[in-house]
Amino acid sequence: MSLLFLFDMDDVLYDYDWRERMAGLTKLTGHDLHELRRRWWMSGGEGRAEAGEPSDPDEYLAAATAAIGTSIPRDVWVDIRARATHPRPDALAAVRRATELGRAALLTNNGILIHHHLHEVAPELVPIMGREHMHASAFFGARKPEPLVYRRAMEHYGAKPQSTFFVDDRPENIDGAASCGITAHLYVDEASLLAAIEEFAARALAEQVSV
Repeated sequence: MSLLFLFDMDDVLYDYDWRERMAGLTKLTGHDLHELRRRWWMSGGEGRAEAGEPSDPDEYLAAATAAIGTSIPRDVWVDIRARATHPRPDALAAVRRATELGRAALLTNNGILIHHHLHEVAPELVPIMGREHMHASAFFGARKPEPLVYRRAMEHYGAKPQSTFFVDDRPENIDGAASCGITAHLYVDEASLLAAIEEFAARALAEQVSV
């Protein structure tokens, strides 16, 4: 039984400065922070996108920019997101350790456009886990903390709940994963994350040996 390690991105593996992102969009649109968030994020547009609607990256961009009221090229939208996403080296080291113990994959609440560009938003992860293992929730047609997104991620990798580990900084997302039987770790710091990975792997290996 191979082990699957699922990692959240923002505020776990990377510092996500959403104010920096909004500042970049403000320069393009002329809208202030509140108006930007009201038009797309607070209206529920991003939440629906994280759950997979729309499922096409160009349709996502068309919907988001229509709501904002400004045409923004795809590469500019991605670049603004990437500039607000800053790696945490010690957390990335924990991912590297997970790849020595099993399969490591990314599971972040994001729309389908960012899913297709995660290798640009989080390029440091590409040599660690591989571009093909970097997923936004939209890819699975559901968003955290819905149990469906975790079940679909496990199905994608042919993993069982007892062999799956998940880390996130939001308690509700931890609860959603745990409801599926997944070993879920609430992120506090890199040291405790690494310790949780080692503990999970040791326990899973011991259970395999005892079967």
